[in-house]
Amino acid sequence: MESEKLKTILYLFYSESKAAMNGRRSMPPSSYMDYHKAASWSLKWWIFVIRLKIWIMQLVFLTKIYKQLLRKSFELPDRFTFPFMFKSCASLGSCYLGKQVHGHLCKFGPRFHVVTENALIDMYMKFDDLVDAHKVFDEMYERDVISWNSLLSGYARLGQMKKAKGLFHLMLDKTIVSWTAMISGYTGIGCYVEAMDFFREMQLAGIEPDEISLISVLPSCAQLGSLELGKWIHLYAERRGFLKQTGVCNALIEMYSKCGVISQAIQLFGQMEGKDVISWSTMISGYAYHGNAHGAIETFNEMQRAKVKPNGITFLGLLSACSHVGMWQEGLRYFDMMRQDYQIEPKIEHYGCLIDVLARAGKLERAVEITKTMPMKPDSKIWGSLLSSCRTPGNLDVALVAMDHLVELEPEDMGNYVLLANIYADLGKWEDVSRLRKMIRNENMKKTPGGSLIEVNNIVQEFVSGDNSKPFWTEISIVLQLFTSHQDQDVITNNNALAFIGIV
Repeated sequence: MESEKLKTILYLFYSESKAAMNGRRSMPPSSYMDYHKAASWSLKWWIFVIRLKIWIMQLVFLTKIYKQLLRKSFELPDRFTFPFMFKSCASLGSCYLGKQVHGHLCKFGPRFHVVTENALIDMYMKFDDLVDAHKVFDEMYERDVISWNSLLSGYARLGQMKKAKGLFHLMLDKTIVSWTAMISGYTGIGCYVEAMDFFREMQLAGIEPDEISLISVLPSCAQLGSLELGKWIHLYAERRGFLKQTGVCNALIEMYSKCGVISQAIQLFGQMEGKDVISWSTMISGYAYHGNAHGAIETFNEMQRAKVKPNGITFLGLLSACSHVGMWQEGLRYFDMMRQDYQIEPKIEHYGCLIDVLARAGKLERAVEITKTMPMKPDSKIWGSLLSSCRTPGNLDVALVAMDHLVELEPEDMGNYVLLANIYADLGKWEDVSRLRKMIRNENMKKTPGGSLIEVNNIVQEFVSGDNSKPFWTEISIVLQLFTSHQDQDVITNNNALAFIGIV
């Protein structure tokens, strides 16, 4: 129901904005239908719609005044007018009007006014127009920190971190906004090591983290398993009073869950006062991550008793929890509940989890049936889940169908061929096993090298098989050889081990 309300509100926003921008006083008939549909809403939703409508009317009223100023007044727009107009165009999502106002700025002036040009850069960045934003930036006579941060934040938000980094290093005055943009940008594209490096550099530069920068770096701690840094952030947030911020607590709960300290996540969750849907969903996902389906289900029941409406991520956590322990009936129930009780349209991730639940529980026929009838095309994760569940005898047909799709989707993934070879081996089909092994050799397929992460002194070191580019690699190899030789002779002691570690 929540998602349907939001869809209706967004449609009303679009309809009224378009109607007002076109000079119509009334809405199209379809908008009246949406208001009629919303007649049963609660008071809080109507207050939200009224506030949204007032906000739209204010923005549109501002644009009308601006147009009248151009048509009837002898006075031209000045440096006080243009910043408000650019902000209004950005808020209304009207790129066409924004470019028109930019043209008026070029025609009427004032040129080289930093506040106006900053507003113009911000508008283009909100339209994802990096070319025009950078053009305005390049032509600025004077730039302040807002100019740099606006452009930097836009590049980081769109994941263009190479350009963002180049711009960042050109900045003379780096603020907390600058550092946070870099941290958030690297986290957003999955470059977690780089995000943590920037977080440390920010501290070395004497910039104290705020709650936004903490929320930006904590997902990187979670993904890399950097528990020590995560604990430090927790203590820092507690000392600065940031634990009152729901977003900080949510990020800490996710970090503790993914770093293997579920007890700390549970404790922090229990101490939270203002839990939102993200808080509940994060805790449910944390239980699922640790294979505790009963904890996830009980948390969901508490969420319902607290009258917090779940979202798609909530049900993704529930389905994942059911998958870990083979609770296929509960998985089907939650999948149906999501659609029927909460009108949440399942995404491919939900179908993938449901198919995994059924496949792991041995309900392959049901899983294949859902794969055929789901409204979107199954991805490699879904076919891979089916393939890995076919190791029991008698499921070769399903395995071959899954493999055909996997060859099409990810032809160079050697792991799929190894899985199929294992299925053939379980069935005693050694000729097929030999054929697959020859195919792997002839196609020069490469297996993704294994790796591990080790955190020492709040710094995460990644070791990848075959990579000898690490500092002190020679010393590390010598110590490993010493450990191996002593283990083979069964004479290694704890004291010796500590001494060897000291060498590194």
